[in-house]
Amino acid sequence: MGSKGAHNKLPDFYQNVVVMRHGDRIDNFDPSWVTNAARPWDPPLILDGQIRAFVTGRKFRRFLGYPIYRVFVSPFLRCVQTASEVVSSLCILHDDPSILTGDDVTIDSSKVKVSVELGLCEMMSREAINLALAPKDGNWGFDVTEREAMLPAGTVDKNAKRVYKELPKWEEPFLDTRARYKQVLKDLADNYPTENLLLVTRGEGVGVAVSAFLNNATVYEVDYCAYVELKRPIFKEGQCFTTGEFEVLTRSGQTGVSYILPSD
Repeated sequence: MGSKGAHNKLPDFYQNVVVMRHGDRIDNFDPSWVTNAARPWDPPLILDGQIRAFVTGRKFRRFLGYPIYRVFVSPFLRCVQTASEVVSSLCILHDDPSILTGDDVTIDSSKVKVSVELGLCEMMSREAINLALAPKDGNWGFDVTEREAMLPAGTVDKNAKRVYKELPKWEEPFLDTRARYKQVLKDLADNYPTENLLLVTRGEGVGVAVSAFLNNATVYEVDYCAYVELKRPIFKEGQCFTTGEFEVLTRSGQTGVSYILPSD
């Protein structure tokens, strides 16, 4: 991958990166769930969240205008479950409007490859995770192999280029989290410049994908399964690639992400 620079020629092609929030998490609908949860910091989706994720995948397939080749997902359960539904929808062989989740659907697993990326994880601080719910021994218990087993069979790429080898340290400062999301997005895109990517993460990560590449826009709402589309030009020079800057394609409110620009 080459460096960015000025180009006098038309791009050879464009790379698209979609950054998506997970679906509806159970603890926001049933506050008592944490009382008996073995892992209260890692809530699953409710059924509505699974349906929302699957339907969002259908929307991607029908309306994005380009294929998603590769998915990177946070290790948190709600994100892995979201990615599983989206990937099932993207890879489905015979779609039917009555199908609302990826349970027992037939897929072509060659269409999309998926990997767990620790750098897309939750903000690792009490600002995002109640201190009373965080593991007392500091062991978050994320087994990547276990999480990969939750994804559609045949879609996991165990050889993918990941950015983070371990979780960020607890009490990660807020500005460090924002910088992490931006850097992970750019690094993953640079690792796969010829592929369109989907990143499944938390709402803050989606917000950063807007504010970092759109004139310091202020993001004030990110719905469940909301997403933002980014696009950048790719220039091939021999066996190397150089890139232009990312452009935000999604207008405010269009896909569940609402923001204001400094001039508004």
